[in-house]
Amino acid sequence: MAEGWARHLRHGVIEPHSAGTAQHSLDPLAVRVMREAGIDISWHRSKTLADLAGVEFDYVITVCSDADQNCPVFPGRTVKVHRGFDNPPRLAKSARNEDEALVHYRRVRDEIRRFVETLPESLSQAAAGFNGA
Repeated sequence: MAEGWARHLRHGVIEPHSAGTAQHSLDPLAVRVMREAGIDISWHRSKTLADLAGVEFDYVITVCSDADQNCPVFPGRTVKVHRGFDNPPRLAKSARNEDEALVHYRRVRDEIRRFVETLPESLSQAAAGFNGA
């Protein structure tokens, strides 16, 4: 969802790439709630960092605690920023039905949107804090 929002809201400003700690199938409920917001992520595919080998990153943003804890060290000037969001599939496991599950997905979708709307300015602030400024 984060890559979808970044491509939609910050096209031409930032170049987003998403990757996880493990490859998995695209979550159909994430696709559905993003479509509700007018964004088609059905063409996205799950990637790992190995799929992005050779891409130089200014920033690596982790959006879940698992990624934050398992994110490798990046060489050079790459700044790692963690902005954690709840994990919709994990929350949806306790849902009694799909409508209840979608409530979690929509909330997280909207939280991610608000975060992406702060980019790239909020990343500059994170880098300043990282560099001790």
